[in-house]
Amino acid sequence: QCGGNVGDVVNIPIPQWVRDVGATDPDIFYTNRRGTRNIEYLTLGVDDQPLFNERTAVQMYADYMASFRENMKKFLDAGTIVDIEVGLGPAGEMRYPSYPQSQGWVFPGIGEFICYDKYLEADFKAAAAKAGHPEWELPDDAGEYNDTPEKTQFFKDNGTYLTEKGKFFLSWYSNKLIKHGDKILDEANKVFLGCRVQLAIKG
Repeated sequence: QCGGNVGDVVNIPIPQWVRDVGATDPDIFYTNRRGTRNIEYLTLGVDDQPLFNERTAVQMYADYMASFRENMKKFLDAGTIVDIEVGLGPAGEMRYPSYPQSQGWVFPGIGEFICYDKYLEADFKAAAAKAGHPEWELPDDAGEYNDTPEKTQFFKDNGTYLTEKGKFFLSWYSNKLIKHGDKILDEANKVFLGCRVQLAIKG
């Protein structure tokens, strides 16, 4: 989605047919601990789930890039388009939507972990079980959007983030994002192979 972030002056939501899938399966969207959805971008949990007319999210992103290449062929061949910025998350950035103004976040609030949809939760539970800790759950002590670190059990001095469970969660959470970026850029490299363009991302 374009809109709802700092400096946005337009509003272009994600396609209606994708939102229609979300009407029956709202877990395709990023979700905070209280169950509030963020519809700026699909959760990383559906990257490999064939929920969109039997396509996965990654396949949809690849199809979108292939359509761009086909429809912009004239400009690509002429060298008019010299670089392509590949969107990897909310506002095109490789990040989680952890601090949405539309949901009341105000600087300098710490934001929230956004991994409580059923797909990411199942992924975490499987990873924890594989690591020998099937009892581990997603954090319930990391506060809300406008908290400060010391108000939370997770981030305060000697908090949960220093425990084995906390370190495991943070590693899983950040690696999910890195793997997502790798998948999308792999597809972009295939789609734009042979084009005289630079690929760029917003980190």
